[in-house]
Amino acid sequence: MNSAVFNPSAAASTASTAAEPPRLAAAAPAAPRAAASSPARAPRPPIDWRGVWLAVLPPLLGIGLLVGIWAVATAGSSSLPTPAATFEAAVKLFADPFYRNGPNDVGLGWNVLNSLQRVAIGFGLAAAVGIPLGFVIGRFDFVGRMFGPLISLLKPVSPLAWLPIGLLVFKRADPAAIWTIFICSIWPMVVNTAVGVQRVPQDYLNVARVLNLNECKVITRILFPAVLPYMLTGVRLSVGTAWLVIVAAEMLTGGVGIGFWVWDEWNNLNVKHIIVAIFVIGIVGLALEQLLIAIARRFSYEER
Repeated sequence: MNSAVFNPSAAASTASTAAEPPRLAAAAPAAPRAAASSPARAPRPPIDWRGVWLAVLPPLLGIGLLVGIWAVATAGSSSLPTPAATFEAAVKLFADPFYRNGPNDVGLGWNVLNSLQRVAIGFGLAAAVGIPLGFVIGRFDFVGRMFGPLISLLKPVSPLAWLPIGLLVFKRADPAAIWTIFICSIWPMVVNTAVGVQRVPQDYLNVARVLNLNECKVITRILFPAVLPYMLTGVRLSVGTAWLVIVAAEMLTGGVGIGFWVWDEWNNLNVKHIIVAIFVIGIVGLALEQLLIAIARRFSYEER
């Protein structure tokens, strides 16, 4: 009877050969994984040139139309300056906008900054009073009925009608101008905030009543988020009113400010500087409005 002789080395080589294919089979899928880890970059979307032209071309055409009408209207005039003469005057003004030659002879930049400072103080005081008052008027029907006739009576009053009252009480031009800004810019914030509170769905307040929330939590957790878009609309309207009022108030009170600077240039019969000031006032007012619009969009639920 023949017996097979066991060879350890042959068995080991046979085992290693038999085990080799599974190792190769397991290593084969590694290449797709490596390819998947570095995906190809998506192509960039093409530039929407039509949207770019629609955003840039119409404003440029509007400005060009204004300058063209201005140039035609002043071509034969000796009193009104042409666009070219006004541009030359603007270049000289903006070459040194922050000079100081005395307490009342300062550059255009200082005049704008002084006006913005008065607007900030008067507008800030109006917001500190008007927004809480609007919450109270909108929240409590009795208070709304009490203040409603007063607001309807005082809101249409011309801003300059309040200036003599401020001069009588404060005896100084600066506080009188700030008082005029305060009393004229408070009404949009009061009215818009009150309307926002009144338009909060009653279901929200019913939930607060079921949860037994106190008045502070009702205001901070329910009313404030819902009223914020209305409140910011009132703030935007108020800052525009404040910037309009300060120019008129400074013309009458004097001192340093863009309104007084316009009136002083009129006394000097420097119409070119007056036109430059008109553009500066418009640009600053536009910048303030756009800033508040951006803030309103940031906190608006519809934009999210």
